[in-house]
Amino acid sequence: MVTTPAHLHSIIDHDGAVILDIPRNTITTLSPAGAYVWERLLQGLQVAAIISELAHDTGTDELVVAKDVEEFMEQLKSKQLVSL
Repeated sequence: MVTTPAHLHSIIDHDGAVILDIPRNTITTLSPAGAYVWERLLQGLQVAAIISELAHDTGTDELVVAKDVEEFMEQLKSKQLVSL
């Protein structure tokens, strides 16, 4: 199960997302694709569901999407924005 720390604040729009981590004094910006994943994580969707939805929405092979999303999740984890 993926969790996001409660102290994070984010703004999501069609251009992407901005995540503010006040305790760490950091700001992370996301592309529109990253914002798509982030928004769904905040909604409580699991990674597998996000991959399936994104593959369907973009018409991209699910294996390609899975690789990209898993890499993105590792980046979020390394910035302590999610716990896997």
